[in-house]
Amino acid sequence: MPLALSVLDLSPVTTATPPSQALRNSIDLAAHVDTLGFTRYWLAEHHNLANVSTTSPAIMIGQVARATKTIRVGSGGVMLPNHAPLTVAENFRTLEALFPGRIDLGLGRAPGTDQLAMAALRRRMEGVEADDFVERLHELIAFGTNAFPDNHPFRRVTAMPNDVMLPPITILGSSNYGAHLAAAMGLGYSFAHHFASYPAEAAMRDYREKFKPSVWLDKPHAILGVSAVCAPTDEEADFLAATADLAWFRIMRGERAPLASPENALALDLHEADREQIRRNRSRHAVGSPENVKAQLEKLAAECQVDELIVTSNIFDHELRKRSYALLSEAFGLAAS
Repeated sequence: MPLALSVLDLSPVTTATPPSQALRNSIDLAAHVDTLGFTRYWLAEHHNLANVSTTSPAIMIGQVARATKTIRVGSGGVMLPNHAPLTVAENFRTLEALFPGRIDLGLGRAPGTDQLAMAALRRRMEGVEADDFVERLHELIAFGTNAFPDNHPFRRVTAMPNDVMLPPITILGSSNYGAHLAAAMGLGYSFAHHFASYPAEAAMRDYREKFKPSVWLDKPHAILGVSAVCAPTDEEADFLAATADLAWFRIMRGERAPLASPENALALDLHEADREQIRRNRSRHAVGSPENVKAQLEKLAAECQVDELIVTSNIFDHELRKRSYALLSEAFGLAAS
């Protein structure tokens, strides 16, 4: 099977793009890549972050699915600890009913925010500090598949619309915890290589080796989240990647700010030690001409033995971000296949 490519969109806020326009840009980008042969388009959930405008993936999924024709649309992901499982089941059954066969449900274990915003999200929920992700996951699946036992009190609660099943579930992770859980439950697994400190190869190996077939999947489906900046030349890509370099440097320092232009990112007065850290962190990104980015991504995919790459791209200019995905599509021959 040829390597599949997909898109992970955080609706980036820049110094020139306010959050409301960033959301509209996401719909425009989705319509663009829908014609380019990408497999799926996932939207993230984050809160209280100055550089990310997606807080409600279920709402955005509906808008993106309406603006596209064939690409699968889903969450990358819904942060399950922030939501009642019944609400997630209802939201995604509704989406599946409206766009049958095109919706994905990616689930994350992290809150996708800081401690204060997490408290605000869950202030009326008990056990805020408890890690009850597995319990919530089982409850969500039971609501979504009408699978509560006869003696369970929630047996009498119906997640409407009840004539459709929950969309396919993928567990998101950045360690081997998610890999083991997805394998044990027979679910898809997506590993965030673009920010994880845990080795992707080990997580994917655990997932494949421990996978048990289920009603969801008869064999493992491994997706690797990657960051890429593609331009016609290596020189231009290197310049555009200054935006991503600074964004990740700020994240490592616990800072969040709208994405800076390459010119402003390169003009910052940083210590040489900081610039060296940025250079080391460049290995998280595939940067270059279409041929070079393709070679980098194919090498990574082979090392991790994945079925699919889902690509995020922190490029300051929206039109150049669209061009980056078009160049990737052409390099991988997506539209032709």
